[in-house]
Parts: sequence; C-alpha cells; structure tokens
Amino acid sequence: MTRLDGRVERGNRTRQLVLGRTVEIASVEGLEALTVGRLATELELSKSGVFALFGSKQELQLATVREAARIFTERVVRPAGEVPAGVGRVWRLCELWLEYSRGRVFPGGCFFYGAMAEFDARTGPVHDAVVRAQRDWSAHVERTIEEARTAGEMRADTDVAQLAFELVALMETANALSVLHDEETAYRRARVGIARRVRDAATGEAAPIPEVP
Repeated sequence: MTRLDGRVERGNRTRQLVLGRTVEIASVEGLEALTVGRLATELELSKSGVFALFGSKQELQLATVREAARIFTERVVRPAGEVPAGVGRVWRLCELWLEYSRGRVFPGGCFFYGAMAEFDARTGPVHDAVVRAQRDWSAHVERTIEEARTAGEMRADTDVAQLAFELVALMETANALSVLHDEETAYRRARVGIARRVRDAATGEAAPIPEVP
C-alpha cells in the first residue's frame, strides 16, 4: 500500500508539474500548441509518462482549462469573497481581476480571454469547457452585483445583467490592449470606468469607492 501511495503521489506531482507548464504555453500560444512531445522534452519527462497521465491531447487541453479555472478562483474569486457582500465586494472583485491580468498570473494575460478567441467558432468538449468557464464567471459577477442590490447598497432598479456585462467588457478590453501594446495605461482607464459605473449604481448606504489615482 505504501508503495502504491508513493506512486500515486509521484504521479500527482508530475501532473501538477505538467499543468503548471501547459497553462503558461496555452495562455500565450493557445491550447492547440500543447503536445505530449513538447511537454516531455521541456520538462525532461518520458512521452509515455506524460501520455499516461492524460491519455489524449483533448484531455490534456481539458485538464489545462480546469487548472486555469482553479488558479483563477484562488487569485480572484476566493479573495473577493472575503469582503462582505455589497458594493465593496463588487469593487474588490473587479480590482482583483485587473491585478490578475496586470500581474500576468498567466504570461499571456487572461487565460480565458485567449481561450475564447481560439475556440469561439469551434465545437466539441474543449469549446464547451471554455463556454462553461465564461458563463460561470459572468454568473458570478451578476451574483455579486445582485448581493449588493439585496444588501441595499445598489439601487433597486439596477439592471444586474447589463452592469455585469459592462464591467466584464471593461476588464477584458484592458487585458486585450495591455497584452497587445505591452503597456498598462488601459488598466487605469478600466478602473476609472468601473468606478464610475459602480458609483452610478450605488446607494447612499454603500461605502465610497476609492478614487482612482
């Protein structure tokens, strides 16, 4: 049993090593750039060993999407959830997203922005996984806004879906322009726009949004 457990532990460590590299590659070059041979060479592993962990290129891509979602949750969703429900949590969620992109948690910027562009017109399990990730994120932003409205910190007539769409659009545009031009001006513009939209929807019960320097 000890020997078997050790083998499983080594397999798990190798899997995490591989996924740590796949999310980096995919964020810059796309999920189609992932190959067992390339990963084995770069990480000095056997091709058979890498293949045994995933079984196919498609499963390797799906595992990479899942790993990117796990990292995103740890860096953005979970920390924002530590802020009490309300306008402050909405603002913190957006700030954490911008910092996730600006800090290049993934070398190519937002992992899912790139994956959506790569798989938007395709069909199949990888496309569906990317769609689920995008819908989960949009739904989370909407829930966060709805919680603020329920707490009385956003106007009762706030169009939750519309506001969520606008906030996500500002964040994604900042990401795209920053990656394209290799500069950070877009993040400040996004923060100004997000702050304006959130202030417009906030009630007098909400804590003030910090001024954007």
